Amino acid sequence: MRGRTLSAGIVLAVFTGMTVTLAAQPVTASPSAATTATRPIAASAAVLAAPDISVTNVQAHLTQFNSIASSNGGNRRAGSAGYTASVSYVKSRLQAAGYTVSEQTCSSCTYPSNNLIAEWPGGPTDQVVMFGAHLDSVSAGPGINDNASGSATLLENALVLAAQNPTMTKKVRFAWWTDEEQGLNGSRFYVNSLTTTQRGYIKGYYNFDMVGSTNGGYFINRVTSTTAAPLKAYWDSLGLQPEENVEGQGRSDDYYFQQAGIPTSGYAAGASARKTSSQAAKWGGTANAAYDSCYHRSCDTTANVSATVLNRAADGVAYALWQLAVGGGTPTNDFSIAVNPTALAVARGASTTATVTTATTSGSAQTVSLTASGAPSGVSVSFSPSSVTSGGSATLTLTASAGAATGTVTVTVTGTGSVTRTASLTLTVTGTGGCAGGQVVGNGGFESGSTPWTASSGVITNSGSQPARTGSYKAWLDGYGSTHTDTLSQSVTVPAGCASYTLSFWLHIDTAETTSSTAYDKLVVQVGSTTLATYSNLNAAAGYAQRTFNVAGFAGQTVTVKFTGTEDSSLQTSFVIDDVTLQAS
Repeated sequence: MRGRTLSAGIVLAVFTGMTVTLAAQPVTASPSAATTATRPIAASAAVLAAPDISVTNVQAHLTQFNSIASSNGGNRRAGSAGYTASVSYVKSRLQAAGYTVSEQTCSSCTYPSNNLIAEWPGGPTDQVVMFGAHLDSVSAGPGINDNASGSATLLENALVLAAQNPTMTKKVRFAWWTDEEQGLNGSRFYVNSLTTTQRGYIKGYYNFDMVGSTNGGYFINRVTSTTAAPLKAYWDSLGLQPEENVEGQGRSDDYYFQQAGIPTSGYAAGASARKTSSQAAKWGGTANAAYDSCYHRSCDTTANVSATVLNRAADGVAYALWQLAVGGGTPTNDFSIAVNPTALAVARGASTTATVTTATTSGSAQTVSLTASGAPSGVSVSFSPSSVTSGGSATLTLTASAGAATGTVTVTVTGTGSVTRTASLTLTVTGTGGCAGGQVVGNGGFESGSTPWTASSGVITNSGSQPARTGSYKAWLDGYGSTHTDTLSQSVTVPAGCASYTLSFWLHIDTAETTSSTAYDKLVVQVGSTTLATYSNLNAAAGYAQRTFNVAGFAGQTVTVKFTGTEDSSLQTSFVIDDVTLQAS
């Protein structure tokens, strides 16, 4: 999203006298003023149910954009090699899926570069619904939330539309804009290039800018407009109570479409503005903190995206697209089902739980009966409650008898209503009954040398330059004041069947860096492939501070606890670790 707000005199778009012809049915059966349209769609002509967009696939696109930035100077700024590579990535995926793809050179942009436009075959050419997101980042970082999140959300929706190849009632056009960060220049160039007739063909433009903010809110551009109705209907079905995108007014690519008299809306999750107490109460997150603490910073990486917020935006886009442009079929009541976590371990004689969630994805809410299959001999499965109204959740309990068959299996959870939907989890049954408990990290105070740790040379030390918290030895990562990487790791077996699992260590960070805003040197803490936390020179403080994490998700597994310290080319930062424990009880 563009960093500066346009002046108040030109932010307001005037739509007096304009007739809007878009219409959408709400996700739920309850009426909403926001779904009223000039020409409403009759219920008997309701569109087919929208697909569930895989957030994992969206995140895979984000990983690609992050990698592109890393390989091209750390950013994807318009006109840069990183931006050109981003265009190539999106274009190649769309062409392979069957889209008609074109690049439009923005000659008036601050950094001359290309917009990317893609159309799906089918639908009348004079009835166009357009979905757009800016593809460029600022020069300070890779721009993953701002705005690879919007770009990846649209890319995956485009690929799913191509894979399903439904009958189209409108032409669907996707756009990825350049030079947004320099003043919305790419989208302005595109709108200015259209004739009056071509502008009239576009019945709605939907913009998606920063849709994965980690402390995010649920904001919709022109939330009470008819154009916004399908976006709002989907989020209403999740009980999110979306609000107007006040922060983003006049600051993203919908602006020049508004100025041209084209109806607009879109999703956003917030930038540098702060979440209010009332918003935190209904959406979660931290009150009085920025929606995106890494806005326009180098830390706007794949770690700076909420999968939950991103998933809800991606599915909302699909719902709107299907409502507005996909035809055929009769009204269908449909729902989705998911289980969290998707991998569990249980010891003989113990039990474990997961949460089964459902959501109404089209039509009206319905009763969903829950069953499970695939559990090994000696493992019983129960649900509380055993049936839910779609949109509700239940607790899944798996109980292993003393003689339960050991090993790893896939348990399938089935929801049965007017349709049948399934989700799966991986269950590992171990032979150890009860909770073995205890402290599983060896030599956590480093007083017995390096065993059983694996560490870079010189990391485990009794040097007096950085004192240990207790005893004489500690692990001292980095502190060289030059480009350097140190690692410290230990493989541990986490017992199953315990009530609590806590990883704890004491950390002291000492730095010569003078910045108060840039994380030059970093310490990443991982268990297995999961990153628990990242610390940097910005966290420097006198003395040691204890850091604790709930690692119950690793019960019954053998995993590696790993610390990785990376230091840039100047000004040292020392990450000093002592008294590491992983306590199961």
